[in-house]
Amino acid sequence: MRITSDKTIFTMDKNNEPVLTAKSGDKIVFETCDCFSDVIRTEDDVVSGIDFNRVNPATGPLFIEDAMPGDVLKVKIIKIDIGKQGAVVTSPGLGRLSEKIEKEETVIGIIEGDYVRYKGLKIPLNKMIGVIGTAPEGEGISTGTPHDHGGNMDCKMVKEGVSLYLPVNVEGALLSIGDLHAAMGDGEIMGSGMEIAGEVEVQVEVLKDFDFKLPIIETKNKWITLGSRETMEEASELAINNMIDLIMKKTNLTMNQAGMLLSIAGDLRVCQIVDPNMTMRMEIKKKYL
Repeated sequence: MRITSDKTIFTMDKNNEPVLTAKSGDKIVFETCDCFSDVIRTEDDVVSGIDFNRVNPATGPLFIEDAMPGDVLKVKIIKIDIGKQGAVVTSPGLGRLSEKIEKEETVIGIIEGDYVRYKGLKIPLNKMIGVIGTAPEGEGISTGTPHDHGGNMDCKMVKEGVSLYLPVNVEGALLSIGDLHAAMGDGEIMGSGMEIAGEVEVQVEVLKDFDFKLPIIETKNKWITLGSRETMEEASELAINNMIDLIMKKTNLTMNQAGMLLSIAGDLRVCQIVDPNMTMRMEIKKKYL
């Protein structure tokens, strides 16, 4: 099953018409444009030429049968394939150095094996998904904004081999995916990673009894909770409290003891600090739970 990159949305909304229907257990390939809708092709293409009404396209939405409000959608990320080149940009007003940037600039990165070329440097690939989410229960949310439904979390741990657990807020879940990166550092401080087109193969599974606060990432050896709010402090508090909830449900530890476990063995990390809401993550190794 496949959804092509011309089937895109710019708002995650319960009123979006699904473009494909799948069953729990199905595998689906999402073809994706880059976050600029593929208009940045050379280093002469700069931010001022971008139509910001068409930024962060997400392919979808996918309707999953038997997914009902209150359920959880497990999205196993099987494979991420990317194009031959990506782009990273900067511009006055963009990112955390916005007031210091005096001119627009674009750098094209060429993919060579397991690396991307950047200004003579070989940067290891870290293929990841920037935008992935389900439709929220209430008003629609821009694909550029992360929240409890997922969205533009720009978390570099959303990569091949992990499972992402997302809330089902509306019938069918309405899953959409976009904004791939060939590489991105924690923080995404300039407002873009190495943005690139590609395709993602996932397997979807509807869970009826997954009683943890979402979104959550499961890797081979870690649990990761995610929080997206207006400030880093609010996002951190959400990610921490969601991890406390997870630890208490998986162990016999009290809240005090779960918090102390995080103090000595957990890691609070930045995902991104440049979107309308910022995203933080709390990580703990499975062997401690």
